[in-house]
Amino acid sequence: MRYQTPFKPAWWLNNAHLQTIYPSLFRRTIKLKDSWRERLTTPDNDFIDLDWCGKGKQPLVILLHGLTGSSESGYINGLQSKLLEQGFRTVVLNFRGCSGQSNDLARCYHSGDTEDINFLYHTLSQREPITAIAVIGFSLGGNVLLKWLGEQGSNISLFAAIAISVPLVLSACATKLDTGFSKLYRANLIAELKDYMQLKVTHLDKIGRRQEAEKINRLGDLSNIKSFWQYDDKVVAKLHGFKSAEDYYRQSSSRYYLKTISVPTLLIQSKDDPFMTEKVIPDKNELSTKVILEVTEGGGHVGFISGLSPFRPHYWLEQRISEFLTQKILEL
Repeated sequence: MRYQTPFKPAWWLNNAHLQTIYPSLFRRTIKLKDSWRERLTTPDNDFIDLDWCGKGKQPLVILLHGLTGSSESGYINGLQSKLLEQGFRTVVLNFRGCSGQSNDLARCYHSGDTEDINFLYHTLSQREPITAIAVIGFSLGGNVLLKWLGEQGSNISLFAAIAISVPLVLSACATKLDTGFSKLYRANLIAELKDYMQLKVTHLDKIGRRQEAEKINRLGDLSNIKSFWQYDDKVVAKLHGFKSAEDYYRQSSSRYYLKTISVPTLLIQSKDDPFMTEKVIPDKNELSTKVILEVTEGGGHVGFISGLSPFRPHYWLEQRISEFLTQKILEL
């Protein structure tokens, strides 16, 4: 199903770029109550860091951040606070190397890597077999979520899933970021990814994982990389067993997994998202009957800010997410 949502951007953030940039510049981090960190050892002898919020037996929501994000990202931190108020516990999966410490293998995280969310889901399901679980993903995390849902089909039991601002067709999104004002986002993200790789090499050398460090050193000089096509071809594809960036995009784009989703899923996309074009938005015949697609005219990339006053921004996503989760938990 596809719907036009009632979201209306704030008059003082009346274009896609303002909607996208404002939260990263002006949204303050909230000091969360009942929060703590847990580290899990992964099956390949690496680790993932989890940031929890809330205690008790309430329903549990797993949160997946976007590229170069973490549990400290404003949209993650704010949502944890909001969901705590609504009676939900949350746990953030910091993708490998995103928790403030580099991970212990050359492998990183990428848009098609569903191993860690699958591992986390089964770990939590075994730990709390009667707890109702949902998953929410933003941007890259949304792509990981949708791909995982499609891969698993009826093999998983979630009461809900929500994906926001998803790069559903990775090749189209990589190309879009090579144009116009979007090149500024690309430049910032690529710079952060290069820093991520440099920190990783230093860390691997420090802990004596020289074979792992050498895998990255063999990639060669990354300083001249300027586009995602280049980065994904030289780094992501080579480290994770893809033939090329094109092969990585083809295998990892979540649009091709939507038909086999069996979990009640809400997908929120904005037509003016500067990280992609309208062409990535799927047709109704590409969706499982369990998927609700809500398309907004505005909202930018993980923006969706409304409100009458610049001094009191309203983060509409938090309201819509809470409504959907509450509706689905009541249907159990």
